[in-house]
Amino acid sequence: MTTRASLERRDYGVLPDGRRVELVCLRAAGIEARVMTYGATLQALLVPARDGRIEDVVLGHDDLGGYVETRSFYGATIGRYANRIARGTFQIDGKAFSVPANDGDNALHGGAEGFDRHLWDIAETGEGAEPFVRFTRTSPDGEGGFPGELATSVTYRLRAGELEIEFEARADRTTVVNLTNHAFFNLGGTERLTDILGHELTIEADEFLPVGDGAIPLGARAPVEGTAFDFRTPHPIGERIRAPEEQIRQGRGYDHNWCIRGASNGEPRLAATVRNPANGLAMQLLTDQPGVQFYSGNFLDGTSVGKNGLVHRMGDALCLEPQRYPDSPNRPDYPSARLEPGATYRHRSTYRFTHA
Repeated sequence: MTTRASLERRDYGVLPDGRRVELVCLRAAGIEARVMTYGATLQALLVPARDGRIEDVVLGHDDLGGYVETRSFYGATIGRYANRIARGTFQIDGKAFSVPANDGDNALHGGAEGFDRHLWDIAETGEGAEPFVRFTRTSPDGEGGFPGELATSVTYRLRAGELEIEFEARADRTTVVNLTNHAFFNLGGTERLTDILGHELTIEADEFLPVGDGAIPLGARAPVEGTAFDFRTPHPIGERIRAPEEQIRQGRGYDHNWCIRGASNGEPRLAATVRNPANGLAMQLLTDQPGVQFYSGNFLDGTSVGKNGLVHRMGDALCLEPQRYPDSPNRPDYPSARLEPGATYRHRSTYRFTHA
């Protein structure tokens, strides 16, 4: 991997309707990110392990067809509302809105045609010491059942050993917004793809949201102390993933929101750390969002063929999705996802890689 910062653009394929997809390769000291215009998606993230071996640490597909044919959310920008909305319905100032259900009775990740299924524009690139690309897309009023025209941007920026992703959105009428990136991480790399159950995880949270049927939060936050959800100190992901607890049964493992302690005051703070003891590679997630959805890859079932022709099975990757809490539009006691006209939605998260 080169240590010189650079940016390269190249074709990545053609959508069924004939529109071309571009891949942008960003390179900085000790890291390379490849992002594509379809879904504003992180297609690859290459970092060096302790032994110097370069590992691609995010799941995905080798070509565009895999992303178009199967909606797996690999590395995609998620919107307009990341995570779940109960029954796909919510109200704004007494007016009801409906998002078509695509996850049982609930709407997940923007419904049937979320931001991950759309082609984005490249609005700006930069080739200096911190190469970046900014994607933009305007979602029309009523798209997916959400009110208001929403002008959105997603910026991927590299610094030495870290990737920053920044989201912004503005609406012309009151709406709800919750954007995130849905990378599936495996710090052992995608070339051999061993499971992530031995990865050690720390989450900076004293509380999480227990869920009921359909993975909708039951309501109040619950303390992690004394449960399999206590990652305040490092624990292997697989250590308690079969614990005889109702919440483990509900998610078939971990698929819950952790309430990150402390206010961000607009600046990213440490939310989670994951480390692979096998190669010493560690990743810190810093975010300005109030919650992180930790998902242990419970529904990877071998039906998706990924990079290097390998199938993805349960536990082959983990997701750490910084965001507002699930079902916040229906929960006034949760951090608000409401966006007013004239205001700007902002979300900034950084993925920092080290050897430990």
